[in-house]
Amino acid sequence: MGDPAVEEEEELCVEIGPEFKESGATADEWRNALRRVVQAVVVIRTTSCRTFDTELAGANNATGFVVDKKRGIILTNRHVVTPGPVVAEAMFLNREEVPVYPMYRDPVHDFGFFRYDPDLIQFLSYEEIPLAPEAAFVGLEIRVVGNDNGEKVSISAGTLARLDRDAPCYKKDGYNDFNTFYIQAASGTRGGSSGSPVIDSKGRAVALTAGCNQSGSSAFFLPLERVIRALRLLQKGRDSCTDGWGAVCIPRGTLQVTLLHKGFDETRRLGLLIETEQMVRHASQLGETGMLVVDSAVPGGPTHDLLQPGDVLVRVNGVVITQFLEMETILDDSVDREIELCIERGGTPFTLDLTVQDLHSLTPDSFVEVCGAVIHPLSYQQARNFRFHCGLVYVAEPGFLHRATVPRHAIIKTFGGENISRLEDLISVLSKMTRGARVPLEYISYNDRHRTKFVLVTMDQHEWYGPPLLYTRNDSTGLWIGKPAMPPESPLLSSCTISVEQGLQNHKVPPGVGEASLTKDMSQNFTEGSTDGVTSVASNFEGSANGGLSRFCRWGIIKVLQRRRHQRPAAVVTNSSPAESLIGPSLVMLEVHVPLSCMLDGVKSLYSSGTGVIVYHSPDVGLVAVDKTTVAISASDVMLSFAAFLVEIPGEVVFLHPVHNYALVAYNPSALGAGGASVVRAAKLLTGPPLCRGDAVYLVGLRRMQAMSMKVTVTNNHAPLNIGHTGSLHYRATNMEVIELSSDFGSTFSGVLSDKLGRVRGILGRFSSQLKGSPRDHQFVRGIPINTISHVVDKIISGANGPNLLINGVKRRMPLIRILEVELDSIFLSKACSFGLSNNWVQSLVKKDPIRRQVLCVVGCLAGSKAENVLKQGDMILAINKKPITCFGDIEDACHVLDQCHETDGKLNMTIFRQGSEIELLVGTDVRDGNGTTRVINWCGCIVQDPHPAVRALGFLPEGGHGVYVARWCYGSPANRYGLYAFEWIVEVNGKPTPDLDAFAEVTKEIDDGEFVRVKTVSLTGQPHVLTLKQDLHYWPTWEVRRNSHCCNSSGVTDSGPVDSPGKVFSFATPPRASEFSQAFAGEQSSIVCQSHDSDHGS
Repeated sequence: MGDPAVEEEEELCVEIGPEFKESGATADEWRNALRRVVQAVVVIRTTSCRTFDTELAGANNATGFVVDKKRGIILTNRHVVTPGPVVAEAMFLNREEVPVYPMYRDPVHDFGFFRYDPDLIQFLSYEEIPLAPEAAFVGLEIRVVGNDNGEKVSISAGTLARLDRDAPCYKKDGYNDFNTFYIQAASGTRGGSSGSPVIDSKGRAVALTAGCNQSGSSAFFLPLERVIRALRLLQKGRDSCTDGWGAVCIPRGTLQVTLLHKGFDETRRLGLLIETEQMVRHASQLGETGMLVVDSAVPGGPTHDLLQPGDVLVRVNGVVITQFLEMETILDDSVDREIELCIERGGTPFTLDLTVQDLHSLTPDSFVEVCGAVIHPLSYQQARNFRFHCGLVYVAEPGFLHRATVPRHAIIKTFGGENISRLEDLISVLSKMTRGARVPLEYISYNDRHRTKFVLVTMDQHEWYGPPLLYTRNDSTGLWIGKPAMPPESPLLSSCTISVEQGLQNHKVPPGVGEASLTKDMSQNFTEGSTDGVTSVASNFEGSANGGLSRFCRWGIIKVLQRRRHQRPAAVVTNSSPAESLIGPSLVMLEVHVPLSCMLDGVKSLYSSGTGVIVYHSPDVGLVAVDKTTVAISASDVMLSFAAFLVEIPGEVVFLHPVHNYALVAYNPSALGAGGASVVRAAKLLTGPPLCRGDAVYLVGLRRMQAMSMKVTVTNNHAPLNIGHTGSLHYRATNMEVIELSSDFGSTFSGVLSDKLGRVRGILGRFSSQLKGSPRDHQFVRGIPINTISHVVDKIISGANGPNLLINGVKRRMPLIRILEVELDSIFLSKACSFGLSNNWVQSLVKKDPIRRQVLCVVGCLAGSKAENVLKQGDMILAINKKPITCFGDIEDACHVLDQCHETDGKLNMTIFRQGSEIELLVGTDVRDGNGTTRVINWCGCIVQDPHPAVRALGFLPEGGHGVYVARWCYGSPANRYGLYAFEWIVEVNGKPTPDLDAFAEVTKEIDDGEFVRVKTVSLTGQPHVLTLKQDLHYWPTWEVRRNSHCCNSSGVTDSGPVDSPGKVFSFATPPRASEFSQAFAGEQSSIVCQSHDSDHGS
C-alpha cells in the first residue's frame, strides 16, 4: 500500500505537462479535468494494528479520493481499508491531514470506504469526483492519479484494453477478488497506487485502481457498478442518522460458489447443449461471448455437494444470466431467501433451489487475543482459499502457539480434549485453563490438510502477556473494542496454582503429541496421573505485585508424569564409556523459549536448546550450568529434561555472568519426587590442576535425550577468544580464554568435559559470531574451564554479598561480580617490541608466563564504564599493583582482591604502556550482578530498555545522561508508522530529557491518546534526528515488564490504577501482546500483486 514514511518530507504537488497528445480530448480538457481531480485525491497512510484474516500487521501508504464531500466519504480499496483493526490518516494536496475511519469494506470485491470530518479541511477548495462506470469502453484514454510507488502524487496515462479480464490472483493464502470482471490497461502503475481513481477527460472516475503485474506494465481496475450501490446505501444511512454516523447495513448475498466466465467454445466442450447456447445467445445482450461456469464451492456452503466444477449456469429465477453483475444483483436482493438455479452438467439440465446466505455473516467481526495469539472465525476469503468450512477457528497470528510450532493459517480442531468448532468453544476451554498448564491441541493446516497434527500448548506461566481480550468491530466508530474474553474468576486470570483437574483431567492426548522436546511416551502419560488423586501443587512464596507469579505452576503435571516414571525408569546404556556412565545422571537438556514481548539485549531467536550440567543439588535447590547461547536472557521460559530420570520440570534463570559465557538455572528438586531424587545428582567438579595441552578428556553431552561421548585431546588449554564486533548487537564473549579440542560433535552440540572418573573439568559451550558478509550468526564450540563457574556457585551456596533472590521459597544472596569493563585482546610480545615495549618488560612478562608470551592490549572501553575516560585504545596493560599481567585471569584475580579489601575505592593501580611511554594509572572497576536486563517498556510499539553491554561495547552513549535504547519495534505500531526503529537512543520526548527509564516513564505518562509527540533520537553513529509520532493508546497501550526483585521471575505490569500504585508505572499500563511483534511470513509470491507498497524494514 505504500512506502514507510520515507518520502513524506517532500511537498505533494502536481505538475501537469507537457501537453498530452491524443486524438480524443484536447490537452486543455485534460488539464482542466486534472486540476479538479487532483484536489480530491488523498494519500492514505494506514497502520494495520493486528494481523487479521488475509492481512498482516504493518504500516502502508495508498491512495483514495473523495466521492462525497458533504458527508466526508473517501473511496479506496478493500485491502487498504483492511478487514481488521486499522488506524489511518488522509493527507490532501495542500498537506492538510485528517484522521479517517473505516466505514465499510466489501467482503469480496476490492473496494472500501473511509469517512472523515469535512469541517477539518480549512484551507483547500476541492470537489468530489463523480463515478461514471458506464463511461468505460475499450480504447478509452484514461489517467491514473495517485500516490504511485510511494512518491509524490503522479499521473499515469493509459488506454483501456479489456473490460472482461478475469479477477487477478494475488496470492494463494491472502486476499483475492472473484466473481467479477476487471478492466485492464497498460498504465505502468506501481505500489502506492491502490485506490487511485481512473479518470476520463471529463474528470469522472470510470474505475478504481486495484492491482498491477510486477513483471509487466499491466494495471488492473475494478468496475464501479457495485461501488455506486454501496455508496448510495451509505449516504442514505448517514442521512437517516441524526447524531453522526451509525452502522449501515449493505445487503450482500452469497452461495459460497466461485464462478468463471467461459467462452461459448469452452462451454460446448463442457457439454452445453446447442439448443441451450442458441437460447442464451438470443436472450443475452448483443455481443455476449460466453456464460458463467462453476469453478469451486466452499465446503459447508449451500452449494457444496450440489454444484460441481464445470457446471454451466443457465438461468436464475427463470432469467438467463451470463454476467457477474446480473448474478450479484440477484444475490444481494435475495439474502435469506430461496432462489432457483438452472444449470447444465455435461449436457444434462438440473434445477436447484438454494437459500442465499448473508455474506457479512461469513466475514469475521471479532477476534480473541490470548497470550499474543490472534484467533478468529475463518473468513469466507480464507475458506475459499483453503477449502475449509467458514467459521472454523483460525489462527491469524500464532503468538504463544508458535512455541508449540502451530503455524499461521492453522485451523484448531480440538483443545484440551474438547472439540473446537466456534470461537466461543475456544474461549470456554481457555476459561478453564490455569497458568503454566500444558494442554493438548489438535490442528490442521491448509498445506498439509490430510493430516492432523497434535502438540502440547503451554499456557502463559509468568504473565508475559495480559489477560485474553475479545475484540469486536464497531462500525459506528470504526474502532475495534476490546473487553475481557473470560470472567474474572477464570483460573487463567485468578489462579497462579496449577490444578491437574482443571488443566489436564480428561484431556486425552493422542499418540504423537508433544512440543519439541516431548517424547511420545511422555505425551501419553497425561491421561494417567489425574486418576490417582493428585489435584494441585500449591506454593507459598513471595510473588509480584500482581498477585504472585507461580514458579510451581507446571509441577502438578510433573506429579502426573511422575507416576509413570516410577514404572518406567530411564533406559540404561550398556555400551557407554565410563565417563558417560558417571556423568550421565548430572546431564540436563534445556529448552528455552523467549517470549515475544521480551526479546531483549539483541536476542534474535525465540527458541534454543542445549545440554547443561548439574553443578549443585540439594533438597532445597538445584543449579544447572549452561552456555549463554542457550540461555541468553533471564526473561525466558526454561524447561529441564533430566537424562537420568524421564521427567520435565520448569527452571528459572538465576544468574547470567556479565562476562563469561555461562548461566545458572535453578530448579526445585522436590519436583523430581523420591524416584528422581535417588538417581539425579550433581556432578563432581574438579577445579584443579588446570588442563594442559595434550590431556585426554571425555566430551559428554545429550542429543535428543541420548547421551553421547567422545574421547578427545586438549590442543590448547588457554586459547584467547577473539570475536569481533558484528552488526547483530547481542551477547559477544570477550576477555575469555577457552579450551580448544581435537574434535567435537559439531557446532550445535554442547555438553561437559570430564576426566575418566566422571569429574567435570569444564563445560563445552556454544559461542556465537558473525562471518564477514553474512547476516546469519555462526556458532562454534569451545571448552570453558569449570573453575570460572565453581566460584560463583560457591558464593550462591555459602551466601554472597549481593542482593537477595527468592529461589524455591528460600532467600539467597546472589553474588556481585567486580569487572574491568574494558574489551581486551592479546598480542605477541614480539609485536609489542615493535611498538617500543622495553626489553625489561618483555623479560618480566616472559618470566611471569613463559607459555603465553603475550601482553594484553585495550581494544576499547565500554561506554559508561569507570574505565572509559582513563584507558585508551591501544594501551598495553603491563602490571597491576606492580605485578605483571599476562592473561585475562590475572585481571579477574586483581578484581577479586579488591573485593576482599573493603577499604579500597574499587580502583586498580595499573602500569600502562601508551605511545612509547610507561604510565601509572588508577583505573576504576564496575560491579555487576547476574540479573541481566531487568526492565523493559513498550511505548508506541517499540521496546525500550537500558543500553545492554553489547551496545555499550561500541564505545558510544549519547551525552546528557545517555538516553533509553530502542531494542526492537513492532509491525503495525506507531513506531512502525512514523519510523522509530531499533538501534537508536531516545534522548528527548517533547523537549524533555529521557536519560533513563524512570525519566522516560514520567514523560510519556503525561501524553494523551491521539496526541502527536516530538521525539529526539540519536543513532549508533551519533547522528541526531527528530521525528514526530502519534500516540495510540487504544491499540498500543504503554506497558512494562520488570524483573521481580523478590524472586527469579519477570512480571508484567497489569494494573491500570494510579501511577503511584505499588509496582505500577503507567496509568495506561497493560501487559504486552505478542501479535504486536508479528512478522510478515513469506509465502508464495505471484507476479500479480495488490498495489500496496509495504514497509521493507524489519523489527
